Amino acid sequence: MQVSLPIVDGYLPDKYGKYAPDEYKYDNHPALSFPISITSLPAETVSIALVMVDDDAIPVSGFTWIHWAAANIPATLTEIPEDASRDDSFQMIQGKNSTAGGMVGATDPLQIQRYNGPQPPDKDHLYSLYVYALDTKLPLENGYWLNEFYHAIEGHILEQVKVDFLSRK
Repeated sequence: MQVSLPIVDGYLPDKYGKYAPDEYKYDNHPALSFPISITSLPAETVSIALVMVDDDAIPVSGFTWIHWAAANIPATLTEIPEDASRDDSFQMIQGKNSTAGGMVGATDPLQIQRYNGPQPPDKDHLYSLYVYALDTKLPLENGYWLNEFYHAIEGHILEQVKVDFLSRK
């Protein structure tokens, strides 16, 4: 499996993060999700899932920051378009990001159950996107927590790819 993102010189373009124009933000948070192209999926793939995290947030917040969690993307949809996170017609369910946690305490589903783009406060951060080819559709619903996702994928991962990229402070 191969995963391609619009990375330029190691960085995610600004329109998907902290320096996004206002029309690409929701409640002052970057909300325009980036396109993802997936090729060479295992033949047995039933669904695709993805998780985007920021481990460089640990010194700032005390934990890995969850930016995006999405699952049950049909294996036939290998081109995830820009802004798929806000496009309710795109076939996927989305889990909670870290703005739903106790540190921020947001409650608006349009913020907490969508892509929440990079906003590194202290330095350029390294982000990781994990893409999973799964042999099943997961028994999850919109608003699932990441730990529920990890339990649900046990024994169902056909292949996993990690793509790292940076975002500017």
